[in-house]
Amino acid sequence: MQLDLILTAREILTLDPARPTATAVGVIKGRIVGFDDELAGIDAVQRLDFPGACVTPGLIDAHCHTAWWGLGLASVDLSVVRGLDELYAQIEAEVARLDALGDPDAWVHGTGFNQAHHGGAFPDIARLDAITGERPMYLRHTSGHASITNTATLRLVGALEPGFENPTGGVVVRDGSGSPTGLVEEAAQGLVQALLLPYSTERLVEALEAATVRYAAQGITSFTEAGVGGGWIGHSPIEVAAYQAAAERGALHARAQLMPAIDALRPLTGHAADFAREGAGAGLDLGIRAGFGDDLVRFGHVKVFLDGSLLGATAAVTEDYCGHDHNTGYLLDDPAVYRERALGAYRAGWPLALHAIGDAAIDLALDLIEEAQDRYGRRDVPCRVEHFGIARPDQVERAGRLGLAVTPQAGFIGAFGAQMAERVGPERESWLYRGRSVIDAGIILAGSSDLPVADNNLRRGMQAAIDRRTEAGTALAPDEAITSDEALRTHTEWAARATGQIADKGTLERGKLADFTVFSGSPLTAPRVADLDIVATVLGGELSYDARS
Repeated sequence: MQLDLILTAREILTLDPARPTATAVGVIKGRIVGFDDELAGIDAVQRLDFPGACVTPGLIDAHCHTAWWGLGLASVDLSVVRGLDELYAQIEAEVARLDALGDPDAWVHGTGFNQAHHGGAFPDIARLDAITGERPMYLRHTSGHASITNTATLRLVGALEPGFENPTGGVVVRDGSGSPTGLVEEAAQGLVQALLLPYSTERLVEALEAATVRYAAQGITSFTEAGVGGGWIGHSPIEVAAYQAAAERGALHARAQLMPAIDALRPLTGHAADFAREGAGAGLDLGIRAGFGDDLVRFGHVKVFLDGSLLGATAAVTEDYCGHDHNTGYLLDDPAVYRERALGAYRAGWPLALHAIGDAAIDLALDLIEEAQDRYGRRDVPCRVEHFGIARPDQVERAGRLGLAVTPQAGFIGAFGAQMAERVGPERESWLYRGRSVIDAGIILAGSSDLPVADNNLRRGMQAAIDRRTEAGTALAPDEAITSDEALRTHTEWAARATGQIADKGTLERGKLADFTVFSGSPLTAPRVADLDIVATVLGGELSYDARS
């Protein structure tokens, strides 16, 4: 007998209580076949030796936006810009670059804007107009829930026409005189995106390759794409074809689980006995549902946006944001509409992943999930609340009782913690992006970056989950800190459970996928996991990244 691979290391953390550690693991056809003594006397086609390193299950990012990030890699990076004068200079340089290319219709694209980097100020539309002229512009806020445009773009979308009405779930923001400020919130971004969409399958494949090459360098072997094919989060009605094409060409360097946006689903009918004996539901053509696919590209939950963002103060909360009287954010649609669509998707076989950051939105999310589970039963794959950003104690208890998974982004603490605390005030600060109380309530705590909102260096996210340190150096809700072991599990075992894939990944056991992350030291005992390097990444028994080469 000859194996395809034997990998050895100083320490292999399996996260399997039956065999917690090993020093060697064997692989055949992309799956694990044994450890240590089980490999005695067996040879392999390839051997990988990491004598000073620590190997863990491959890291999983349970909620990110891969195509969006990949497409944005060619945009002006506003996340590193400090001060509006520098921002204007960057936009001016980009306009000059596009002018030199001789394409008057090319858009000015930017990504990663955060008003906190500019003293809380947004760009002045008159200044932007002077720089861009009639060239359209689209600058995305770091949250993804807002963007900044110029007058030329607003004219193209009809926002300057008499009688213009904001779309459901979005706002073209205006000043006291009724003139647009250039800020476009939530679903109103769809007006701008309609001018850009759909992206070609070829362009999306290029974006996915560019993104997942970088994922591999961060030790990521699997990710969940949180919204494809519809709404303002989608990039093409046939977006799934890009993931399939990328996989077929060897251009997908991490396993993709795809959440179709609920806007991509449509009413379906079948036999009277189908759809929980109601004869109708909501889904994809031919009755395709969650779990369909293969080890590289597979469908997961259905993604539903209930509210906006905390940074943009559009997340739906029950009490005013601090310093924003009478502003409690907003739901993006009527609760009755959500109920009809979410229940239809659930009975068609789609577990729910409900974007809910504010506590008012979390109330609705829990109501929808509880009704779905009461009417149609609990599924093997848990329903999820995405972000779970401002969660009251009673909501934590209820989510545990319902058997849910949640994805509060620990990486936000380091990047935006002080900004978030200022938004909600000291009385609600302890509710922000919880950790300890979620685990103690029996909820599955899944680790995620929400890239490009925060970066996908998952070691930094794990560190923030452990120490809760903000960018200002203060501790955000320190009682919510979790252990190093738990932080690792959020991006391995628990992420696999939350995505319904624990049978294939999340721990290292015989029969599971041979996906490994090789750290320069142990994430369980290192003084700071954020300071560890990624030495290599192995996907299905093949190196997807090797820092040594």
